[in-house]
Order: sequence, then C-alpha cells, then structure tokens
Amino acid sequence: MEHQAKTVIDYYVLCNQLKYVIRSGWKIWNVSRERLESVAEHVYGVQQLAIAMWSQYGYDINIFKVLFMLAIHELEETVIGDLTLWDISAEEKLHQGHQAVHMILKDFVRQEQIESLIFEFDERKTPEARFAYYCDKLECDIQSKLYGEEGCVDLNHQEGNVVFHDAAVHRLLNEGRDWASMCLAFSREKYGYDVNFIEVSNYVERHPIGKLKVKQ
Repeated sequence: MEHQAKTVIDYYVLCNQLKYVIRSGWKIWNVSRERLESVAEHVYGVQQLAIAMWSQYGYDINIFKVLFMLAIHELEETVIGDLTLWDISAEEKLHQGHQAVHMILKDFVRQEQIESLIFEFDERKTPEARFAYYCDKLECDIQSKLYGEEGCVDLNHQEGNVVFHDAAVHRLLNEGRDWASMCLAFSREKYGYDVNFIEVSNYVERHPIGKLKVKQ
C-alpha cells in the first residue's frame, strides 16, 4: 500500500512543478510584466473556457472527458519543457511528449486509460478532442488580449523573436493589427475553429475584455 501512496505523491510533486514553468510564448514575445502566466495557470484557464463554451453553445460532447484531457494535456512538459513548433518539429514534439507521458505514468494502475486520452487529444479525431484542442488554442489568444490591453508587448522591441519573422505573422501585422489581434487572427486561420470558436475569437478581438465584471 505504501507504494501506491508514493506513486500518488511523486505524481503530484512532478505536476506541481508546472506552477513555476512560464509559458514559452510569453517569453518569445518579450512580454514585459512582473508576473507571467505559468503552464499550470494555463491548464486551469483552458478548463474554465471549456466549461463556458460547452454551456453556452450546447455542444453534444462528454464534457467530463474533455476536462480530464485538458487536465493532463500539458503533462509532458514536466519532462520536456514547454517546447514550441519553432523549437522542434510537430512530429518530434509528439514523439518526445508521448515518451515522457509513458514514463511519468509507468507506475499508474490506470496508465493505459490515461495515456489513451493523451493520444486522443493529440489525434484530434473525436468531437471531444477537437473541442479540447480549440479551447487550448483560444485560451492562449484570450490571454494575449489581456496582456495586450495592459500594454505588455512592444512590437518595436522583438530582438531574438523567431516567431516575429514568420510570414503569416508579418502579413497580419502589416494589415495594421496589433499584437493581440494578430494572435487571434493567426489562430482563426491556422487551427480550423468551428463557428462558435470563431465567434468568441472575433468578440475578443473587437472588445476590451480586461475590465469585464460579472453582473450582480
């Protein structure tokens, strides 16, 4: 029984490290802020976004499966770090990520069940996986809008930013978009959102959101 307890705590302590891993995208874009979002905070944010999207748009999906997927979708980063597609190819990132997850879960009784959700998320063939993937991408863009509203990004000071020289990024910025609007438009073009995610993305682009309050 003590082995089971050790496995639980080892896993918890490993995942706890994601509270201190800053999301790579914010460092790449030289976001200037005293405190930047961690990977663990992203995991929390994307789950909350999923709940809201599911509720408001009536998706016929297993939301509990989605939330489980999102709870573990960054698990690999406890081992390989928060790599971007500008650091490594998509194929190699997938390979390294699956190896890392297999190692992390090797002592889990329900290893295969949990790993299967990672594979499903990465393959994006089921309605739940596609929905979770859209939430993952849109949450990042919403956070970029919040940082943009705070004035945390100066496009005139992007030395060393490999993403800044991407052709699609340059085209969108040359159309007169600010940084956050570029991020939102880039994702709408690249990730194949459904109409509901497009609607929310467009809303975020058109409206200030940092001062929104819940109605009493």
